Amino acid sequence: MATRRALIGAAVLVALGAGGVAAQNYNLRPSFGTANLRFNFAPDPFVVNVTAGGTIPAERIGGPGCVGSIAQAPDVRLNYTAGGGLPLWIGARSNGDVTLVVNLPNGRWICNDDFQGTNPGIVLRQPMSGQYDIWVGHYDRGRGVPTQVFFSEVPPR
Repeated sequence: MATRRALIGAAVLVALGAGGVAAQNYNLRPSFGTANLRFNFAPDPFVVNVTAGGTIPAERIGGPGCVGSIAQAPDVRLNYTAGGGLPLWIGARSNGDVTLVVNLPNGRWICNDDFQGTNPGIVLRQPMSGQYDIWVGHYDRGRGVPTQVFFSEVPPR
């Protein structure tokens, strides 16, 4: 699995250019911990407190919605076992304007800003099992912003 992720990561680097995702390293230990969740988990939502922000422009990822400043190491890692036909909602709540950057188990990067108000979120209707690495960005480079990252199988209406 680690070798496959490394190969996928290398392919993404080549596809996006060396400056694209070189600063984000999903091999580093996440700054605020790892959540191990299996479909139909409780409590739902599962919440992790983080401090959003960093010094690296998320725009380097190169995808739509990749904005704000993020850290080098992931803020949170989710090891998720999908099943039961349940969706997976990854979101963040903060009093500040935060953004979300997620490296999916297949090595693909997705980002979001302003899903609900200024809070970011991503709903995966058919989530994959595997490792999700999550960064929470902020527009004030280097300044930490208290934020809650949450995982839910009940998407917003």
